[in-house]
Amino acid sequence: MSKWSLAILVAMVSSCAALADEKSDVLAGEALVKANCAPCHGISLTDKSPHPDAPEFRTLHEKYPVENLEEAFAEEVFTGHPDMPPFQATPQQITEIIAYISSLNP
Repeated sequence: MSKWSLAILVAMVSSCAALADEKSDVLAGEALVKANCAPCHGISLTDKSPHPDAPEFRTLHEKYPVENLEEAFAEEVFTGHPDMPPFQATPQQITEIIAYISSLNP
């Protein structure tokens, strides 16, 4: 095997591992938002928010750069709709939630 073939193989394996991690984060983020956010927010590509003041997650990118939400989650989300319960996530959970929200955007 030439060194170029080996380099291409290593790049392909690394790329596959990164995609698997990303998919894992998206799935974990989906589970987190289903458990913690779905009572008020629309969390999929089509559902409506049950709470009239809670935005659908698929529209968050229209109001905020999604990557900027990381800081809000890290500092504990207290704002939003007036009766939104406080929510605090671990750094890994924040990564997962952001990955899920990002997956909803075209």
